[in-house]
Amino acid sequence: MESRGVPPGPYRATKLWNEVTTSFRAGMPLRKHRQHFKKYGNCFTAGEAVDWLYDLLRNNSNFGPEVTRQQTIQLLRKFLKNHVIEDIKGRWGSENVDDNNQLFRFPATSPLKTPPRRHPELQRNNIENFSKDKDSIFKLRNLSRRTPKKHGLHLSQEKAEKIKHKIINEDQENAADNRELSQEDVEEVWKCVILIYLQTILGVPSLEEVINPKQVIPQYIMYNMANTSKHGVVILQNKSDDLPHWVLSAMKCLANWPRSNDMNNPTYVGFERDVFRTIADYFLDLPEPLLTFEYYELFVNILGLLQPHLERVAINALQLCCLLLPPPNRRKLQLLMRMISRMSQNVDMPKLHDAMGTRSLMIHTFSRCVLCCAEEVDLDELLAGRLVSFLMDHHQEILQVPSYLQTAVEKHLDYLKKGHIENPGDGLFAPLPTYSYCKQISAQEFDEQKVSTSQAAIAELLENIIKNRSLPLKEKRKKLKQFQKEYPLIYQKRFPTTESEAALFGDKPTIKQPMLILRKPKFRSLRY
Repeated sequence: MESRGVPPGPYRATKLWNEVTTSFRAGMPLRKHRQHFKKYGNCFTAGEAVDWLYDLLRNNSNFGPEVTRQQTIQLLRKFLKNHVIEDIKGRWGSENVDDNNQLFRFPATSPLKTPPRRHPELQRNNIENFSKDKDSIFKLRNLSRRTPKKHGLHLSQEKAEKIKHKIINEDQENAADNRELSQEDVEEVWKCVILIYLQTILGVPSLEEVINPKQVIPQYIMYNMANTSKHGVVILQNKSDDLPHWVLSAMKCLANWPRSNDMNNPTYVGFERDVFRTIADYFLDLPEPLLTFEYYELFVNILGLLQPHLERVAINALQLCCLLLPPPNRRKLQLLMRMISRMSQNVDMPKLHDAMGTRSLMIHTFSRCVLCCAEEVDLDELLAGRLVSFLMDHHQEILQVPSYLQTAVEKHLDYLKKGHIENPGDGLFAPLPTYSYCKQISAQEFDEQKVSTSQAAIAELLENIIKNRSLPLKEKRKKLKQFQKEYPLIYQKRFPTTESEAALFGDKPTIKQPMLILRKPKFRSLRY
């Protein structure tokens, strides 16, 4: 039942599918069953399969306790569709699975899927292109830019100059010594710095397998960093890319329910359900998920960091990845996460579904609106549900603007301006500043370090008591006795013998003097 780590890389969803199906076939108990006065061997009921697979998914670090029983049933249906299982008569594909006593068995065929192979020529070209882009991380040159026409993002000349001057922070007094940097150079630095940070946080030797650098559009990053409200939400200049007014009003109504329900709103029974259905229909009709199809592999690979001891790593990685999104997508994601997070925590929110709680309903409804593959992947629903659950809990940190990224870019631009290269466009090397992160460790190592660190701090406290000369001797003895009572092992390690303890206070061994022997007086006779 323990999960096996799936390494980061392309087609991670396929690798997870192979892991789950292999574990299911290897661990699902098989026994004899009777049905319609007939015995069948080496089979299981649908209810038994749901129970076992439900426990497997909840205890698997790749999915977690947020998995619902209904999602487990949906996965079993995909198992049947892909011939991982078949009914007792050998039928599969068009059949259905419910949480009942219907009998199923494992077919003889292998359930494993082979990751799709890239065409050798395309793969070679992709590697060559990546190598060129990787070199550009340490070079600044005039590259052809990809114009973001799809989402209608246009930076005004005034805004572009404002961003450029804000980042470059030109000093008029040293203008003669500084080199001029073009807008292309500024954008290239943004792209390089965020990729270096992302690679370092994820702890991978290369980003080649999770993202193509050509997919990173620096204009999006700069816009998402510079154009935000006081709450950190992206502000769009082109209002046609924004959410429709009626959707914004509906989301605001449910996010602030019941405070936003004034006398102008209807109060009929089921009003909240109708408003929620309106919002859900809008997001479900979007042409692509909010995290976009091209970043699917990137976010799926981050799903393996979503473990308790790697929570901070996952937050930092998602914070950078969400900056890569087109500004309209980032704004929609921010507003959606704020709404569903407030709704799931609102105890006054009326029940929106007969069978599911509010939090489960939010995850079930919007998971595929957030993360989805362009081609149908069998584990999309489970993977997206886990990511949405994590985003709901940490959306304030993940979707805020990281100040350290702005600082890093400013430092590197200042480094380039002060003449370390002759010309930003001549292709000379310009090494980036190095950034250090904590090394990822396992949960066992974390627990061991936690104990050792605590003991070291306690031992240091003991030394402070011992070396404190201003502490009266009587008070020092009292504190040491109390320390010995609370931490006997650490005290014994410091004072293994009574002589070592006595030496601390300069005590000399006291030898009891023998009692004086009184001689009996001689009684003289009264007679002379």
